[in-house]
Amino acid sequence: MRRRDRTGSKVKARRHKALTLKAMRRRSSSLAGRETNVARLSRELSEAFEQQAATAEILNVISNSPTDTQPVFDAIVRSGLKLFPGALVSVALRYGDTINAAAVAAPDPARVEAWRRTISRTPLARNYMHGGALLDRRIVDIPDVVDAPAEFVAGAQNFLTSGNRAITIMPMIRGHEAIGLLSVVRLVAGPLSDKQLAVLRTFANQAVIAIENSRLLSELRQREQDLTEKSAALAALSSKLAKYLAPQVYDSIFTGQQDVKIVSKRKKLTVCFSDLVGFTEITDKMESEDLTQLLNHYLTEMSKIALQHGATVDKYVGDAIVMFFGDPTTLGVKQDALACVQMAIAMQQRVGELAQVWRSSGIQTPLRCRIGIHTGYCTVGNFGSEDRMDYTMVGSTVNLASRLEHEAAPGEVLISFETYAHVKDEVRCEERGQVQIRGLAHPVATYAVLGPKQDADRGDTAHLRLELDAERMTDDERKAAADTLRRALGLLEKTTKPID
Repeated sequence: MRRRDRTGSKVKARRHKALTLKAMRRRSSSLAGRETNVARLSRELSEAFEQQAATAEILNVISNSPTDTQPVFDAIVRSGLKLFPGALVSVALRYGDTINAAAVAAPDPARVEAWRRTISRTPLARNYMHGGALLDRRIVDIPDVVDAPAEFVAGAQNFLTSGNRAITIMPMIRGHEAIGLLSVVRLVAGPLSDKQLAVLRTFANQAVIAIENSRLLSELRQREQDLTEKSAALAALSSKLAKYLAPQVYDSIFTGQQDVKIVSKRKKLTVCFSDLVGFTEITDKMESEDLTQLLNHYLTEMSKIALQHGATVDKYVGDAIVMFFGDPTTLGVKQDALACVQMAIAMQQRVGELAQVWRSSGIQTPLRCRIGIHTGYCTVGNFGSEDRMDYTMVGSTVNLASRLEHEAAPGEVLISFETYAHVKDEVRCEERGQVQIRGLAHPVATYAVLGPKQDADRGDTAHLRLELDAERMTDDERKAAADTLRRALGLLEKTTKPID
């Protein structure tokens, strides 16, 4: 019994030891597997990080070089060297029927120059690896060129003589066309993994993005340049055309306030006609060149004054100028009439100054201007045809202003009662009686403008209003006015408190 017990104990001990050793081997194997998995995961994470960093670097170059693709191509081949150690990485572009290397990187500079020569001599044909990838827009991935497909035999033989064994060519596709190739050439045979092919595809897409960005930005800048040139040409043309229109009309059209079509409206305007007295006689005594210079000088000076006061210059008829206030912009009927009369006064003053200039230039007879002004309703707007139109005015008001200009004496501004009613508080006028205007059934009251009322002629306080127009007074009126002022002065003296 004791021998059996000892034998059983030894068997059990051997079994236990065997089981323990087996368990230890299983545990060791499990630990080794875990270490292998950790190493694999670590390697994959490192590769993923490198791929992500390479992609980010290229995207950063794309954003910083929107018009230049070369930095992007250089960044792609540099990143390719990091991800495919020992390989040659190339970006090639298609130019018509040829392929040219845009960027090449390899550990050995000699390989770079050799590859550039190889690419430039490669025919764009389907029986060559690059030609097939480009023309058929497909990936050419040959792990060992020794076993290259029959269709690439011609190109593979040259490839082997340079010491290369494996190649992967990724087409760069834009729309329905391959515009270039991204190649990874290895000295050692072996395939690329699916992840590596995905990285190449990403690089190829980034290269296409850079090319598209550059193309689109170049087109955009070209369009901007074309638009700038066209805008400058239009601005120059508009500036020229503006000289044929009154500034108010030009601005209202180009700002969209009114459309260029045959349309009119009825408005109350103050119309002004002016011309030079005796200009017709002068034309017989002067050469046409001198006459032209004189006329342009006069019209230029008068137009400056008209624009300063806000007049719309309707037209020039020889030495005559037709103007109006109240359209297309207006300050109100009263202010429009006042601005017109103030303009006429300034014009007469300027003509007096120009007379001395003209006399010194050889014009013996001084030129004098006469002006007629009337305020009333007109029809104003675009008149003419769809092909050509004028912005002007029509109506009896226009005719009356023209007739007043003919009735005015040389150097005189003659206005109607309708205009006088609006300006009498600011302008000194003298009544000239009524005149019969041809075409009108009733006579028209007229007033000659003497000039602006001076501050000394007027005095106003809270309880006193004084307005004096001494030029229009008769002798009896002046005596009566003097008596009134003396009585007012005596009353003021009586009621004035003495100063302590």
